Amino acid sequence: MKNKSLAFRRGIWALGVIVLVVAMGLGTKVVSGDALTATVPVVFNAEKFGAEKFPGVVDTIIKQAAPLSEISTALVADQAAAVAKYAKQEGTGFPVFCVTFTVVAGKPDAGGFIPLKIDGVPESVTVRLQTGNPAITGTDLRDATGTIHFNDFTNQIEYQDAGVALNNELKKTILANVKAAELAGKTITVTGAFQLVNPASYMITPVKIEVK
Repeated sequence: MKNKSLAFRRGIWALGVIVLVVAMGLGTKVVSGDALTATVPVVFNAEKFGAEKFPGVVDTIIKQAAPLSEISTALVADQAAAVAKYAKQEGTGFPVFCVTFTVVAGKPDAGGFIPLKIDGVPESVTVRLQTGNPAITGTDLRDATGTIHFNDFTNQIEYQDAGVALNNELKKTILANVKAAELAGKTITVTGAFQLVNPASYMITPVKIEVK
């Protein structure tokens, strides 16, 4: 009887092991390499973003540009209506206008900003052109097209880096050979964008400068 009892217990133990192994097999999920890759967060590459997006941003600004004198007149008449008609605005950010104009360039200041007196723009409005010396400031390029949104990015840092990357591409590809001092006194046609931070002051970020 003792041997039979021992054999019975061993049989029960073996059966339990088999059940456990089967249960483990059923509870195991095989994960493919693709699925593992999908769980790894993608690191945002600002430089790559800037290089890829910049040409499209430039094309869109050129296509959307309206005469600065027209926009300025509209802003004076009814700012809200002008923003609705001409500008792009991301969330609670400043509205951004795409503009074009022809003007005789003034003498740049120490920061490479060129003062401009444009026909049709009230004399009470200060207009300056930034030329990337030493850097391009603002997020005009990022926000001008209405196609780059905060929700496209993981966080605020990436969103800011995207703006900086576009500015760097502008400086590297379009403004690399622009010498602000050499433009003084020359007639230039500019296409670019500006944020309406101050209705009495426009800082133009150019994406195209033609010297007449």
